[in-house]
Amino acid sequence: MSEQTISGSSVDAPSKLRGSIGVGGIVFMVVAAAAPLTAIGGALPVMLAIGNGPGVPAAYLLVAVVLLLFSVGYAAMSRHVVDTGAFYSYVTAGLGRITGTGAAGLALLTYSTIQAGIYGLSGVTLQGPVVKYGGPDLPWWLWAGVLWGLVAVLGFRNIEVGTKVLSVLLVLEVGIVTVMTVAILVQGGAHGIDFASFTPGAFSTGSAGIGVMFAVASFVGFEATAIYSEEARDPKRSVPRATYLAVVAIGGFYALSSWAVVLAVGTEEVQGAAAKNTSGLVFAVAGQYVGSAASDTMEVLLLTSLFAALLAFHNAISRYLFSLGRQGDAPAVLGRSHAKHGSPHAGSLVQSVSAAVVVGAFVLAGSDPVLELFTWMSGLATLGVLVLMILVGVAIITFFARTGADTRLWHTRLAPALGALGLCWITFMVLANFTTLIGGSTSLARLFEGIVVLFFAAGAISGAVRRRRDA
Repeated sequence: MSEQTISGSSVDAPSKLRGSIGVGGIVFMVVAAAAPLTAIGGALPVMLAIGNGPGVPAAYLLVAVVLLLFSVGYAAMSRHVVDTGAFYSYVTAGLGRITGTGAAGLALLTYSTIQAGIYGLSGVTLQGPVVKYGGPDLPWWLWAGVLWGLVAVLGFRNIEVGTKVLSVLLVLEVGIVTVMTVAILVQGGAHGIDFASFTPGAFSTGSAGIGVMFAVASFVGFEATAIYSEEARDPKRSVPRATYLAVVAIGGFYALSSWAVVLAVGTEEVQGAAAKNTSGLVFAVAGQYVGSAASDTMEVLLLTSLFAALLAFHNAISRYLFSLGRQGDAPAVLGRSHAKHGSPHAGSLVQSVSAAVVVGAFVLAGSDPVLELFTWMSGLATLGVLVLMILVGVAIITFFARTGADTRLWHTRLAPALGALGLCWITFMVLANFTTLIGGSTSLARLFEGIVVLFFAAGAISGAVRRRRDA
């Protein structure tokens, strides 16, 4: 399969996206989707409380190593497959159209559910400061609706507009966490600097499986390096570099920041402290080591972090729909770019509507926006992205074995195989602790696992029908 066929370079101009983002812009989009402040301020205390406590930094490093192995083959593949579909396009190139459209179904499920969950968390997060500073006490879903409108407008326009917005927000949130981290390390934490968090004993403290699960969730959006390949100045160079940089940046930042929080409270005391003050632990640490102004600033930037993630996932989903439409696996209108903005405007509109429908369903059901909407959708997305990456790993090995496009053993065989095996092990850990991850019952966990299978099957059936129709 040639690059021209996969990338769609032979199609008319209205079916191509425009942009000139470089390595830095792509990395910004990926890291924005990872929502650093949301992970450190929101997910980290939960990991410390019910996961492996002081061993959380090691969990981040472990997941980063597995994803770096995966990235070797992923980066090699990006030189031969240039398409906004990324995972979908890679699986199609390696395992065929039917499996590829099944992977597309999984990708749409993954990003749609995590985005819907973030709408719930962001609505509550915005509601708090508004009331705190004398604003109206309105339902969380109205504030989520305000954010939804902003995302819809920015997602409709050219990618460079969204990149500029995300860059500013990302610099601010990374900056405040960095200030806190440096302050803790300079002051020596609660009992001095130690490296106990990176030992096997600390990693196995409590439930290591839950710690690893949350660490994986923190990397959701990782494939966006390839999603923006058509809008990059030099995709064959930009995508591989951005992939490695994104994994190292996310993994290193989370490991260092979480280690600092552990030191700030104390290696022996951190798990208990997180259990007592899960929602406010990191803000309390920032207030103690930097000052009350830093704590207040962090609360505000948590909201911008969530907004950045909403926009990043919206962009990823709209480009998936664009790729599916262009390849003939979805209505053709989705595969047409905007005449002025060069954006996947049709896919953006569809995603805006679907997000409103999913969140609206939870609102009508009277569901809790954090304990149910955010928690359940995050768990479903974590499982979906793991299965998706395993498929991609197998597809990469198969593609190079069949085509001989790249004969480097490490890049096309060994690293992808080790990465896929690591992802299989992590998936096993997720399934073993899935009920805890979603905070629900066993029957709910089985339902969500069934939904993952259902979306893959629906996508695969769609591909099979399309192939028979073409034949």
